[in-house]
Amino acid sequence: MPVDNETVDRIAELAKLNFNDDAKEDIKTDLNKMLNFVDKLNELNTENIEPLIYMLDEAPKLRDDQVKGHVTQTDALKNGPNKDTDYFKVPKVIKK
Repeated sequence: MPVDNETVDRIAELAKLNFNDDAKEDIKTDLNKMLNFVDKLNELNTENIEPLIYMLDEAPKLRDDQVKGHVTQTDALKNGPNKDTDYFKVPKVIKK
């Protein structure tokens, strides 16, 4: 599937980019090179090949999650510059 000017224009629109004609041609060439490179992967025979899960043969050694200390709501509220009894007060962000 070769990349044409419409495809480059659509990608530019989605990415909120503007290209002049020279840059558009360069991008079109680069995208076609990338697609041709990825197309090369279709030439490989991948039958009887297990999907790669880990880069190493051994499984990673995971540790158990451990709770190490915690902050109470009261202690956390002590650090807030603007608060009431239960919550931090913040400026209104969404206006109706």
